Amino acid sequence: MQAGRLGASVAAIGVLVAAGTAASAPSIKPAPKPAHDAAPWPAPADPMRLTRAAGLRPEPREQLAYHVHAHLDVFLNGRHVTVPAGIGINIKDPDVHTFTDTPDGSKAYGGIDLCKQPCISPLHTHDNRGVIHTESATPRPNRLGQFFTEWHVRLGRNCVGGYCKPDNIQFYVNGKPYTGNPRDITLSNHNEIAIVIGTPPKKIPKTGVFA
Repeated sequence: MQAGRLGASVAAIGVLVAAGTAASAPSIKPAPKPAHDAAPWPAPADPMRLTRAAGLRPEPREQLAYHVHAHLDVFLNGRHVTVPAGIGINIKDPDVHTFTDTPDGSKAYGGIDLCKQPCISPLHTHDNRGVIHTESATPRPNRLGQFFTEWHVRLGRNCVGGYCKPDNIQFYVNGKPYTGNPRDITLSNHNEIAIVIGTPPKKIPKTGVFA
């Protein structure tokens, strides 16, 4: 009888320990769903989480072993949609500096010596000119789909944000039509990428402005 009680007690303790372990285990939140709404699309508030969702590792400072720039233009009925500053950067981190000496007086972010915790993605924007920076320790170009994951905007063959076919949606790389999956477009150095939604602009850009 005592042996039976002992066995029951051990089993009960095992259940409690298992329950306590499950309760203390950190929960893994799924990657956030991208925005499905109309432009403009602001820089999201959780950049480091979205960096990880894009398959990239946040860093405490910029890694410049591999440093390239691509340029993104987004047009909606012929007008520019702003690619915001601070995508992929925790602009609330006190070690990230804010600059206002831009041509239009808008804010730019960077000047990082070393953050106390990861504060910047290898893929990011410093300002709102559409220049996409890849600054990483490995010579591997990122893709446009990763950038849109960080931007938290839906991107696919048939949809950009809340705009979906049969509305007119076209993609261009260096002025030439691109018919593949736009998420696969590589952010190679000085690639000019244009996304055209609705009525196209008078001219599709062939090169970006990187100065």
